[in-house]
Amino acid sequence: MRRFYLTTAALLLSASPALADSSPVTALTHVRIINGTEAPPTEDATLVMQGSRILAAGKNINIPKHARILDRSGDTVLPGIISDHSHVGQYEGVTTGSQFYTRPIIISELEQYRRYGVTTITALGNNAPDVFDPLRRDAHAGKTPADLFGVDQGIGVPKGAPPVNVAADQLFRPRTAEEARRNVDTMADEGTDLIKIWVDDFDGTLPVKMSPEVISAVVDESHKRNLRVAAHIHDLDDAEHVVAAGVDILAHGIRDKPVPPALIEKLKSGNIWYIATLQLDEASTAWADQSPWTKTPFTLAGLSMPLLQQVSDPAWQQKHTTGKQADFARTSLAMNLQNLKTLYDAGVKVGFGTDSGAMPLRVPGVAEHRELALTVQAGLTPLTAIHIATQNAADLLHLSDRGVIAPGKRADLLVVSGNPAITIGDTDRIVETWENGTAVAGPVPLNSEGKN
Repeated sequence: MRRFYLTTAALLLSASPALADSSPVTALTHVRIINGTEAPPTEDATLVMQGSRILAAGKNINIPKHARILDRSGDTVLPGIISDHSHVGQYEGVTTGSQFYTRPIIISELEQYRRYGVTTITALGNNAPDVFDPLRRDAHAGKTPADLFGVDQGIGVPKGAPPVNVAADQLFRPRTAEEARRNVDTMADEGTDLIKIWVDDFDGTLPVKMSPEVISAVVDESHKRNLRVAAHIHDLDDAEHVVAAGVDILAHGIRDKPVPPALIEKLKSGNIWYIATLQLDEASTAWADQSPWTKTPFTLAGLSMPLLQQVSDPAWQQKHTTGKQADFARTSLAMNLQNLKTLYDAGVKVGFGTDSGAMPLRVPGVAEHRELALTVQAGLTPLTAIHIATQNAADLLHLSDRGVIAPGKRADLLVVSGNPAITIGDTDRIVETWENGTAVAGPVPLNSEGKN
C-alpha cells in the first residue's frame, strides 16, 4: 500500500508532543465537549490548555492552581474546522484577478476563516510560490491567523480548465506529458503539500479536457516524488478516468449521475479520499434566491460591502436565479447530496472542503458552516458532519496533531452556544475560536459604514 506525506515541516508539526512550558494555563469549565471522533458529547466537562496545546479534557479534571478559569456553562467546544479544499488570494470585493494574490489580502482571509472557527486551510491551487511558500512557513510557525497548507501552482489545461484569470506563476498548463512531469518536479522542489489537476471541461463550456497522457504523467511523477494528486472533476466519467489513473483525492463531488458500486469499491480499495464541496453549487443560486441563511447576521458578517451590495441588487438576483447555469447548479447539488450519503454509508473516506475563496460567492468561513448544514441535509448526523470537518479532514492531510480534542493536540477549538450534536446550526452560534491557543471573537456584522 502506498503512503504519501506532506512536507517535512508539516510532519514535524504533527509529531510534536505537548511540552510543559511557562505559558499561561486556561481552563474551560462546565463545557460540553464534542471531541471530533463521532463519540457522544461529554457533558459538564473541563478542558485545560497551556500555550498551543491541550493538557487535559473530560470529566474530573484536576485544574492547575494558577489557571485562568472560564465558565462555559451551556456552551460546546469542538475541534477547529479544517478545510481540505479552499483557495486564497483570488479576489477582492466582487472582482477576481491575479492582482489580489498578495500577503495582506491572504492574511485578511485567514483572519476571516479563523473568526468562523476554521483553523486550518488547504489552498488547493493557483498559488504563487513567492508569496505562498513563505506565508505557509509562517503559518506553520504560528505567525498567521490560521494554519495554511496547499498546492503550489497546480496543473491545468491549455485553453481549458481552470477558466480563471491567474498569473503565469500561479498555474502550469503543460502541453505534453514530459512538460507535465517537469511541472510536478518544480512543485515538489518548492515543497508543495499536494498536486492538483483540473481535468474536466466545465460542462462543455471549455474546448478541451486534460489529456489522458498528461493525467498519467502527473500521477506517475507525483507518486515518484511521494506526493498525492487531487483531481478537480464534476462528472462520473471523469471521476472514473482519474481513479483508474491512480489519483488519490477527488477534490469535488460527482454531480451528474449516481455513483455505481464498481467505483465505490475502487475508492475503498484504493484508499481514495472524496471531498464533496456541496456548498460550491449551493452558492451559485442561494444568494440570488435569497435563501434564509443568506440573510442572517452570522452570514452577513462575512460579506464585504461590495458583495453585500451585489447580492442585494434585485437586477442581479433576477439574472442569477434562473437560466441554464442556475438549473445546472441545482441539479448538481441534488446529485452531490445523494452521492455523499451513498459513499459515506459505503465506507469511502470523506474529507471536508467547499472551494471557498475561489470566487466571491463562496465566502470564507460562511461556506464551511453551510457545508456542515448541507452534510446533515444529505442524511448524515450532526456528529458525523463534525467528524468529517475535523478528524477526517485532518486525516486527509496526514496531520495527527489536530482534528480531535485530546491531551497533546493543538489547542484549535471552536466554542459555540447550544448543542451542535443535536442541532448542527448551533455551530453558527460562535462564542470564540481558539487557534493554536489564542482566542478571538466570532464574526461581527457590518455597521452602516460597511465596516466590521
